[in-house]
Amino acid sequence: MKNYSPQQQDYIQKKIIEKSLNGVDLSDADLSEVVLSGVDLRKANLSRANLSQVDLRKANLRGAVLNQGDLSDANLFQANLREADCREANLCKANLSDADLSQANLCAASLWRTTLSRANLWATSLCEADLSEADLSDAKLMEASLIGANLVRADLTGAKLCGARLTEANLSQVNLTGADLKGANLSGADLTGADLRGANLWGANLTDATLHKTIMPDGTMHSHKLVVPL
Repeated sequence: MKNYSPQQQDYIQKKIIEKSLNGVDLSDADLSEVVLSGVDLRKANLSRANLSQVDLRKANLRGAVLNQGDLSDANLFQANLREADCREANLCKANLSDADLSQANLCAASLWRTTLSRANLWATSLCEADLSEADLSDAKLMEASLIGANLVRADLTGAKLCGARLTEANLSQVNLTGADLKGANLSGADLTGADLRGANLWGANLTDATLHKTIMPDGTMHSHKLVVPL
C-alpha cells in the first residue's frame, strides 16, 4: 500500500473529519480501519485501495474510480456508486442493499455472496462478473449488461431485468421467481435447475438457452435444451 508523508496523512484525516474527499487521489491506500460513512468521495481515485470491512454507509462515490479495489465485507448500504468504475473490484460479501449502482462499470468484479437487494443497477455493466450466490432480490437491473456473468445459485426473486443482456450467462440454480425478464436477451444462457415460476418472459430471447430441469413460469419443468427461432 502507498506510504503517505505525515503532511499527507494529516490532510487526508482532516478531509475525512470534514467528510469531504471529493476528487482526492487515494489509489493504493490502506483505508481498512477508516470510517467513511456519509463521506463525499465523488470522483475520488480509490483504485487498488484496501477498503475491506470499511463502513461506507450512505457514502457518495459517484464517478469514483475503484477498479481492482478491495471492498470485501464493506458496508455500502444506501451508498451512491452511480457511474463508478469498479472493474475487477473485490466486493465479495459486501452489503450493497439499497445502493445506487446505475451506469456503473463492474465488469469482471467479484461479487460472491454480495447483498444487492433492492439495489439500483439500471444500465450497469456486469459483464463477466462473479455474482454467484449473491442476493439480488427486488434489484433493478433494467438494461443491465450481464454478458458471460456467473450467477450460479443467485437470488433474483422479484428482480426487474427488463431489456437486460444475459447472453451466455450462467444462471444455473438461480431463483428467478416473480422476476420481470420482459425483452431480456438470454440467448446461450445456462438456466439448468433455475426456478422461473411466476416470471415474465414476454419478448425474451431464449435462443440456444439450456433449460435442463428448469421450472418454467407456469410451473412446468423443462428437461432439454430449448431453441427458440429468431
